[in-house]
Amino acid sequence: MAGKTGGVVAGYDGSPGSEHALSWAAREARSRGIALTVCHAWAPGFAPLPGAAAAVALARQSGEQVLAEGVRRARDLMGAGEVRPLLVCGQATAVLCECGHDADVIVVACRGRGGIAGMLLGSVGWQVAGHARCPVVVVRGRWRSAGDHTPRSVVVGVDGSAAADAALGFGFAEAQLRGVPLLALCALADAPGSLGGCLTLQAEFEQAIARHEKAHPEVPVLRQVAQGGARDALLAAAHDAQLLVVGSRGRGGMAGMLLGSVSQAVLHHAPCPVAVVHPRIGVLEDAVAVG
Repeated sequence: MAGKTGGVVAGYDGSPGSEHALSWAAREARSRGIALTVCHAWAPGFAPLPGAAAAVALARQSGEQVLAEGVRRARDLMGAGEVRPLLVCGQATAVLCECGHDADVIVVACRGRGGIAGMLLGSVGWQVAGHARCPVVVVRGRWRSAGDHTPRSVVVGVDGSAAADAALGFGFAEAQLRGVPLLALCALADAPGSLGGCLTLQAEFEQAIARHEKAHPEVPVLRQVAQGGARDALLAAAHDAQLLVVGSRGRGGMAGMLLGSVSQAVLHHAPCPVAVVHPRIGVLEDAVAVG
């Protein structure tokens, strides 16, 4: 792909879900003061054959029209903010994941135009959340704009893993952008299976919050320690949240899994947008070397 995107990248295919995601992405870009890239990936739907140039040209023209509508909507939402169009021939998952090498955040709908009726999460959202290097927000359920008078919190799951620490940093930044409290949630069922595991986990929980509070002292922090599992506790907390943030894979996940069971569950069932954050590259490389 030629050039670098940077900023917030929104996947757009003209579906109602992608319009919802585009609105979220525009709010995010405005709040951060960075550019919004509206990305549409088009493909002819068949392997190009000799004599098929007209059909390919028609598919591209259709893609251009979809992108133009997305850019128009984005500019209405962004006002004076920068909006960049990005039209790429390829599969949406691969295109968006490549954008993740340079983007601050990728924003996708929970289901796009090609989704199967009845599915809670489409394949693009699932795969981008699992593979992209940058944080990925899957816009689902309800969300409230920055101008809303109800200060719903940003909820973050914390379990002592490298991914959860990265998620906590992202959650603090998002809470600061919105001027709302951060609810940090620790589920004791995630504690290591050793004597004093729950106490160890709670101590790590407090230490992680203290580290990130130094960078965001103005963010009010609410702490919640749940006796049960993270999945149920996070989904319950998400009912009063404007954003749920989780690490891609917790400390109990199986090696090699791109998304852990908790992140999978909230991506399918959360009543609000979900941000999935992977460990920072340097941290991830250190963990692999130790392992």
